[in-house]
Amino acid sequence: MTKIGGFRNPAVEKRYYAAYDRAIAECPEPDAVLDVETPHGTTRVYRYGGDGPPIALLPGLMATSACYAALIPSLAERHRIYAIDTLGEAGRSVQVRPFKDIRDRAIALDDVFASLGLTSVHLVGGSTGGWHAVNQAIHAPGRLASLGLLDATTVSAPFTRKVFWYGAVAAILDNDRLWRGFLKWSAGADVLDQPAAQLVLAGIRSYRARVPFQTCPAEEALRSVKLPVFALFGARSVVHDSIVAAGRLKDLVPHADVEVLPDAGHYLYLRPEDRALIVERILRSAPE
Repeated sequence: MTKIGGFRNPAVEKRYYAAYDRAIAECPEPDAVLDVETPHGTTRVYRYGGDGPPIALLPGLMATSACYAALIPSLAERHRIYAIDTLGEAGRSVQVRPFKDIRDRAIALDDVFASLGLTSVHLVGGSTGGWHAVNQAIHAPGRLASLGLLDATTVSAPFTRKVFWYGAVAAILDNDRLWRGFLKWSAGADVLDQPAAQLVLAGIRSYRARVPFQTCPAEEALRSVKLPVFALFGARSVVHDSIVAAGRLKDLVPHADVEVLPDAGHYLYLRPEDRALIVERILRSAPE
């Protein structure tokens, strides 16, 4: 890559950050708001909680730290939580140097952990954030203790064709009715009135990302992951074939603890009972 992303114009940038402030206000008050300087740019990190082993949260595409508002309170009771806005996407992180390739993205996140003095990080990623977690384990695993994958996309199964077609039509026509339908279809429920979902849509509409496109890692790369892994998939997820994704991940990473949640869509923590299970699994993967 030779370019970096940015907002389409100052007007949409202003509207985006208004949406950002509304969404991040749904999260608990952080103990610290950190802007971590690295060679690739400044990464926004929100720190919460106690002194237990560090858990870092990576959001889905354009979702920012705000997507974890419902999980942070329970996770932060004892653990130190670091919620991260992905560098190279809309959010409070600001990219200044292009990513050459997907390995560069792992290096950039490793630089964040290094600047924070973190080791033995329990890295949890939802959707595209799950892909980032696996990319980290493949290319820069030295500071990681475990991986948690929440309906991770393009790790062990590709996106469905319908994601591209539906997303492309919504982007071209760009009206609220189509976007509401797309988010309802992809999330598994009508979520557009939620501030976090409105923020995702604001990012899609206003920010032009310039990052290496995510693709499924090669089989040998997935087999190289030796860290403890747990992975949850939504049986009703439409962004990929979750049964295929779960089975292939188990084949390629045999030590992974893989489970398919029968009533969950792609947005795994939409239902209270699934949220409780996710919190339990994250905390189990990061024992005190």
